[in-house]
Amino acid sequence: MATVSSFESLRFPSRSDLRQFGELFEQLYSASTEEARRQAVAALSRCPQVPEETALFIARQPISTAAIFLMGSRAIDDGVLLRILRATGPDHARAIGRRDDLSPIIIEALVGTHQEHASRRTGEEREAVLQEAARLEREEQMRDELRALVRAATPQVEAPPRLEPATGMHQILFVRFARAGEVGMIAVTLADALASSQWLSERILLDVSGRQLAETLVALDVPSADSLFVLQNIYPHLADGGADALLAALDPAEAIRRVESWQRADRYTNGDGRPRAANGDSAPAEQDRQRAAG
Repeated sequence: MATVSSFESLRFPSRSDLRQFGELFEQLYSASTEEARRQAVAALSRCPQVPEETALFIARQPISTAAIFLMGSRAIDDGVLLRILRATGPDHARAIGRRDDLSPIIIEALVGTHQEHASRRTGEEREAVLQEAARLEREEQMRDELRALVRAATPQVEAPPRLEPATGMHQILFVRFARAGEVGMIAVTLADALASSQWLSERILLDVSGRQLAETLVALDVPSADSLFVLQNIYPHLADGGADALLAALDPAEAIRRVESWQRADRYTNGDGRPRAANGDSAPAEQDRQRAAG
């Protein structure tokens, strides 16, 4: 701690100071008690400059020690964070995800890391997921037929419909795919619930803070218990009370207005101004009409 305190007191450490500290730190760390290690790491997390080798060394320590450094240190640049993500596991990635200064590069890397960890399953689990996907496909075909019947019996209207609450089936699938860690299938189900393109649902899920998905679940009137379960499983850093606080801070009316604005933007960008599910059949129908008109 004396060595760390001396380094911490240097407002503008020179290259020589950084090199000497880096050479000393690992040896002193190895000879210290667990409590002294945690105190040293906490102190270094406040330093504006830390040798890169020291940052990587701390990042590879058990998460109980490294977490405070990964979440709060301003001395770690994007290059070091990427090296840490490649060299460590999901607990360290979750700690990095709680930083408040994440760049788009790190956000993309975190999403890729999450999907990679979620895909590491046993053969039995993969088979169960494939069976579930096949069942979902059959159910989707039935829903497509029902939607076609409804479209045939319903006159066309100019104004797009308002956001509708998620159906009971959507709610069941949200929970089921969250439990299985199938982010891709959640994106498909979310697009169907929003009557949007899958581009919009994937953009919502890419917000690693979880706020956009929380707003969407509130706007879709998904029960609080189910929303909590989904958020905690997709974004594990929200498991320790973060999801509760996030949902409690949202105003349902404002959430609906925001999600409806996303829907409108999605329709203008990816559709013809009408609601369209990511797996719907309205795009081919439009192409047929255009060919007929030509």
